[in-house]
Amino acid sequence: MDALADLDRRIAGCRACPRLVGWREEVARTKRAAFADQTYWGRPVPGFGPPDARLLIVGLAPAAHGGNRTGRMFTGDRSGDVLYQALYDVGLASQPTSVAVDDGLELYGVRVTAPVHCAPPANKPTPGERATCRAWLVQELALLRPTVRAVVVLGAFGWQATLPVLAEAGWSVPRPRPAFAHGARVALDGVGGLDGLALFGCFHVSQRNTFTGRLTPAMLREVLRTAAEAAGLPVRP
Repeated sequence: MDALADLDRRIAGCRACPRLVGWREEVARTKRAAFADQTYWGRPVPGFGPPDARLLIVGLAPAAHGGNRTGRMFTGDRSGDVLYQALYDVGLASQPTSVAVDDGLELYGVRVTAPVHCAPPANKPTPGERATCRAWLVQELALLRPTVRAVVVLGAFGWQATLPVLAEAGWSVPRPRPAFAHGARVALDGVGGLDGLALFGCFHVSQRNTFTGRLTPAMLREVLRTAAEAAGLPVRP
């Protein structure tokens, strides 16, 4: 627990990418009108969830007025509304909403993180920014190795960013690398005695997907339920 908390603190203090530092801090200064009375976090957003998580959910990057405002992954925006409602529905969260870091939300056996910890302009980190930030997720996975048994990656960009991280963190990623698809499931062998990992793909919980019906609540619940069962977590039917 102490090691993961220390990692989270170091992530929150990172200033390695000048473009991202400038953008996240500018957003925190100018704010959105609806949140004009709030103090934005305006820093890198660390992962959220218990240090002994068996299931890891990986997005791409915090939202400018979501995680960048609240300081918690998928918190305070429409994407988070969809994700945490689904986690609650399958029995992996204590409540269906995530609005602030002090709202009492707990995750059960699940941790939520991202390969990029700063909100990027237009929601698009550059390849160089993804490469710079990758070491944080490698370290996070290394600390979770004793317990993590399944990973759900949200979206094709997150999938592309996460596969090399998994390889660097000690799992054998097939060659050629598996393609992203909603509902994809890939078994990754551990290296050097490390336990294997079940990798799942899921369409991202972005408004583009949820408003158009490309990703429905039922589709999201099905992936989360299947991944949780693979990780050995109890779920609601």
